Order: sequence, then structure tokens, then C-alpha cells
Amino acid sequence: MGAFFPAQDEDMVEVHEINVTPFIDVMLVLLIIFMVVSPLATVDLKIDLPAASAQPEPRPDKPVFISLKADRSLYLAEQPVSLAQLGGQLDAQTGADRQTTLFFQADKRSPYEDVMAVMDALRKAGYLKVGLVGREAE
Repeated sequence: MGAFFPAQDEDMVEVHEINVTPFIDVMLVLLIIFMVVSPLATVDLKIDLPAASAQPEPRPDKPVFISLKADRSLYLAEQPVSLAQLGGQLDAQTGADRQTTLFFQADKRSPYEDVMAVMDALRKAGYLKVGLVGREAE
């Protein structure tokens, strides 16, 4: 077994090159990870939601319905109401009982933005028990 030791009078030559092999390995691994993960990060599906097949729950004695029609009009029971007045009207109808289960139904042509605006208004008013109403499967 031998080793080369330079003599004292020989100067050691410095190498001014960067070893980029570890960097290339890391970059290739990151490239593969991003190639695998990036298609999973985008959701580009057009879906038509199916009808629910669950057994319907029995209706309460006095259900409180909130309806959003396709023309963006909002109704509490059968009375038109604005989004700003929704919390006050609900308090009047439920006696300010925030534990009342509300039934929210929206036309399938209603913009999703409007549906979320109604849900946000209900949450801000303190009504967290909201059931979404759908049609029953045939």
C-alpha cells in the first residue's frame, strides 16, 4: 500500500474548478419531484355533481329554508331578503337561536361565488348548522 506525498520543495497546485456533480444530482431529483407533483396540484375537471343517494332525514317541525335562485335573488322561507339583511331576518325568525339547523338550497345555475357569499353571511351571523339541500336520486 503506497501513498504519494509531494516533496517539501514542490508547491501544491490549487484547483479552481467547482465540482458541480452533487449540484446536478440534486437538480435532477428536484426536477423529477416537480414533474410528478405538478399535475397533482392542478384541478382542471368539469364535473356535473350527481344526486345524493343517502336516505333523507326527517324534516323538523318548522324548517328554516334559505333559497338562492338562478337570477341571484335570495329568499328566507318565501320572503325575499338581501344578503346584508339575512342575519337580522334569521335572528327574528329563529328567536336568535344559533343552534337552529338551516336548510340552504341553491339553483344549480347559481354562480358558486353567490353560494359562498351566502355561506359566509350565515357564518358571520353565527349560524354554523347549515344543511345543503339537493334533489333525491331517482
